[in-house]
Amino acid sequence: MCGALRAAQAGNTAVLMGWVNRRRDLGNIIFVDLRDRTGVTQVVCDKERNPALHAKAGELRNEYVVAAIGKVKLREPNTVNKNIPTGEIELVAEELRILNESKQPPFLPGDSVLPNEELRLQYRYIDLRRDAMQRNIELRHKVVIAIRDYLSAQGFFEIETPFMTRSTPEGARDYLVPSRVQPGCFYALPQSPQLFKQILMISGFDRYFQIVRCFRDEDLRADRQPEFTQIDLEMSYPQPERVWEVVEGFLSAAFRAASYEIKPPFPRMSYDEAIRLYGSDKPDLRLPPMTDVRDCFTPDSLQTLGVSGKLPVVAIRIPKVGELSRKERDDIKPLFNAKGGAKLFEDFKRIEKNFPETAAKIRTKSAAQPDDLLVVVAGDGKPGEHKSEGGVKPEVKQHDHAVYTSAGLLRVALAQRYAAKHGAFVRGDFRFLWVTDFPMFEYDEEGQRWAAAHHPFTSPHERDMDKLESDPGAVRALAYDVVLNGTELGSGSIRIHRQDVQQKIFHALGMTEAEAKSRFGFFLEALQYGTPPHGGIALGVDRIAMILAGADSLREVIPFPKTARAVDLMVDAPTPVSEAQLKELGIQVKK
Repeated sequence: MCGALRAAQAGNTAVLMGWVNRRRDLGNIIFVDLRDRTGVTQVVCDKERNPALHAKAGELRNEYVVAAIGKVKLREPNTVNKNIPTGEIELVAEELRILNESKQPPFLPGDSVLPNEELRLQYRYIDLRRDAMQRNIELRHKVVIAIRDYLSAQGFFEIETPFMTRSTPEGARDYLVPSRVQPGCFYALPQSPQLFKQILMISGFDRYFQIVRCFRDEDLRADRQPEFTQIDLEMSYPQPERVWEVVEGFLSAAFRAASYEIKPPFPRMSYDEAIRLYGSDKPDLRLPPMTDVRDCFTPDSLQTLGVSGKLPVVAIRIPKVGELSRKERDDIKPLFNAKGGAKLFEDFKRIEKNFPETAAKIRTKSAAQPDDLLVVVAGDGKPGEHKSEGGVKPEVKQHDHAVYTSAGLLRVALAQRYAAKHGAFVRGDFRFLWVTDFPMFEYDEEGQRWAAAHHPFTSPHERDMDKLESDPGAVRALAYDVVLNGTELGSGSIRIHRQDVQQKIFHALGMTEAEAKSRFGFFLEALQYGTPPHGGIALGVDRIAMILAGADSLREVIPFPKTARAVDLMVDAPTPVSEAQLKELGIQVKK
């Protein structure tokens, strides 16, 4: 193999096997670049030495699988290829065997211009031969090994949980599996091992982890797949800080495996603070936070601008963007996704012209430099009814949330559009953050009821227990997310370990006792048998690998991913099944 040849001594006989990466015919000499997982090595086929071998080399085409046997030789100094690890040596072939031929591939692993993604996914086995994909999969392997070794050394047991379980919807739709032996009944593929890992805590396995496949039937995007891998862990008797310490430890090991050093402990920020400063519960800390500038305006100026004096007014600053043309300023408008009456002022020069004192105060308060881009987002509607009047202070009220969220989405869109100018998105600059104290519930306008913001097994803060029924919007959860550069890596919480509290949560969610028993009866039963306090977290392996690889999509670090339509183009799945199979399962498909 190419890697073994690297260590071979000149003059030794070696066997080299792999794919033909390239063939160069110079007449009496044919050079064959042979490629395997470890790299590329040059094979020399000399007509004067061996005419038959030379003739066989002339038959070779890209992606043929061959074995070359010969002597290792140091290259002449002027022919050394410094771009490859084996560039100082070559193999002078004495025997050449064609192990398998190849059709002309639709694209070559060495092509400098990639084909479209659909073609890459259709011929994934060729795409995976590319150096970049080989590196990504190797990187993922190293990361997983580092995490597994770290957790094992910390006393965690790796325990598998079932893939076929009962349907207990956790926010997304379940993938269902029909049962042949129980007609009309279905298993569900797990969205996460949530209940099983809690039952493992009840069972006395006080430190569990699993690198596990999970399944969610939801709309897809660049950082979401229908089947994904997560690092799942649970601990008995932890405070949140202990969970964070473990996560910071295995992330440090994972990043070290990818040749990066990170420095725990990670900073912490409440959900409310994250929304107020970044308009997001997964803030990207590489750019300045938003600035509250409502007090920079007079009541008269707010009225003139058609802005509510009771809703947030925030300034977004993107450094080093420089002067924008009128068209470039107009191009900002389509990036603004107004929610709940939020209003955009993309032309800061107009504010400076009409309200010079206000503009000066905004520049000072936001620490804007002359070449920074400034835009202002405010609320133009009447404040909505408070869903909550209490809770952790300062609390982001639900009607304020729309303005902050609109501004946060624009901040991210502007940061992406002007990335080349501000230069803040440098590979290797990792800004981790713990976001804490999430709302326990969020109001579902469509269903006109409260829903679990995290999942219904999350423990509320002890101090908020008395508000569970009287003021659900004020209740804060012992829930936390670990965020990196604007991406949520993982989410976790301290769990409910008492049956009476769990029943209160179900009741607050509008679930009847009969419904709770029907859906979660086995779990409520288990909680009555001496359940210890416990908590944990789950992080996405795919997202960690994607960030470390510098990729824009999970599909670049998953060997066999699905498209945005949840289709596997290589095997052409999903597909209809035969009537015989459906009949055996007692299923009829409606046209």
